[in-house]
Amino acid sequence: MVISMKILAIDSSGQTASVALWEDDLTLAEFSIHAKKTHSQTLLPMLQDVREKIELDMEEIDAIAVTSGPGSFTGLRIGSATAKGLGFALDKPIIPVPTLEGLAYNLYGTECIVCPLMDARRNQTYTGLFEFAKNRPGEYDMIVIKEQCAVPVEEILEACNEQACKQAGRNVVFLGDGVPVFREEIARQLRVPYSFAPAHMNRQRAAAVAALAARYYEQGRMQTAAEHAPEYLRLSQAERERKEKEAADAGEKTV
Repeated sequence: MVISMKILAIDSSGQTASVALWEDDLTLAEFSIHAKKTHSQTLLPMLQDVREKIELDMEEIDAIAVTSGPGSFTGLRIGSATAKGLGFALDKPIIPVPTLEGLAYNLYGTECIVCPLMDARRNQTYTGLFEFAKNRPGEYDMIVIKEQCAVPVEEILEACNEQACKQAGRNVVFLGDGVPVFREEIARQLRVPYSFAPAHMNRQRAAAVAALAARYYEQGRMQTAAEHAPEYLRLSQAERERKEKEAADAGEKTV
């Protein structure tokens, strides 16, 4: 049973920005927006709207949950900075939630293998494999089958085939902004039954992040604001290009 607590959750890891307030197994408020604006323009106003609409006293929250990565480098930095600022100001702990775990938690209780896909460009995806196991009537634990990673899409799809075949052709359900990008590849490569999450469940939602964070809070998986930092899983495009240029320059000098 989840202990009594109040969690403010932030997710800015992808194109969707989302803020939620969660208390005792109830989402008190959730504000999500998927628009062509930077999260620096949307996140704090969304948070302020949530505070005003439910007359939230920020001192009452017990912890701040934030998606810790992977995802958009800019989005993760904005979410992390917001969480750290609140953590320092309020002297509250931060609960880092791996992005793909938070996304998979949208489908809590499903009997399918869950495969979140985020477009990481260059035909790669941020992904992982998850399932839900019943621990008591009406309650489930999320099991990590494959840790979140950045891999070519073909690699995770083959992992889906292998895992589903091990479980007698179990259905795989996909969600995330990588689905429309890789939909044709999924159709070509999947040899097991599969489906796609419905529209209202197929993108990041802070309410799911908060619900999973409550489990992590019970397990003591928290950080101070000073300790928290995003986990990118790979270098940013600018860093990759710099390393490629340095390697090319070094090669020229040795010729």
